Amino acid sequence: MTVTVGMYQGPFGTGPHADVTRNVAAIEDAAVRASASGAQLLVTPELSITGYDIGSAAVALARPRGGEYHGAIAAVARRAGITIVFGYPERDGDAVYNASAAIAPDGTELAHYRKTHLFGELDREVFSPGQDLTVTFPFEGFTCGLLTCYDVEFPEAVRAHADAGTDLLLVPTGLMEPFGVVAELLVPARAYESQVYIAYTNHCGREKTLEYCGLSTAANPDGSVAARAGRGEALELFTADAAVLAESRTVNTHLRDRRTDLYAPRKGPAR
Repeated sequence: MTVTVGMYQGPFGTGPHADVTRNVAAIEDAAVRASASGAQLLVTPELSITGYDIGSAAVALARPRGGEYHGAIAAVARRAGITIVFGYPERDGDAVYNASAAIAPDGTELAHYRKTHLFGELDREVFSPGQDLTVTFPFEGFTCGLLTCYDVEFPEAVRAHADAGTDLLLVPTGLMEPFGVVAELLVPARAYESQVYIAYTNHCGREKTLEYCGLSTAANPDGSVAARAGRGEALELFTADAAVLAESRTVNTHLRDRRTDLYAPRKGPAR
């Protein structure tokens, strides 16, 4: 049992202003190419519909869950015949969330996630934090989970997914300089320590104040790198294999050997 995943790193250099039409067209081009190459699933970057570093424009561009952005991506998924994970600013009453959704080719929303760990003022000035950490959905015999960017830098978040049964963790991201170590070192370490596949998909180029690292990374549960993009626009594919995952979980016993009885948070200062 396998699933082939495409990671679209782009579009390159989205500039100082959001361009939703251009971004949807770029996602469609990547979706068509990924599907033609045998991928069943395409992961795009954090806030891929609007761009990430767009400041207060994210508020003006925020749309309700299930609204026009979902409709646009559902149409792309239908034409390309592939499930798409995309990011967008979600409007819910007075709150705006940094959200991601997985949309099937028939238009069904398979999962919806709001970023829980907000990164600096870049996030906190615009977005409210999500409250549900382990959003998962079944896909081609795998349990897939969603996190966003900074979330994956917390071992507790990835371990929570391991405990929830996640096999393949999909992480739209907006990783900027000088933090390339996250893609190069931390993502493979997270995959190894929690025994999951990770598809970590970044922007590239420059956007307003940020220079993105690129380096979109697919990590295997043994900590090896299955695919890694460079700095420019790219479409990378890798295959997650259930048999390989099961064997890795047999060899690596971290999850079984944990002393969870010792890990409860302290209620006061250590003495």
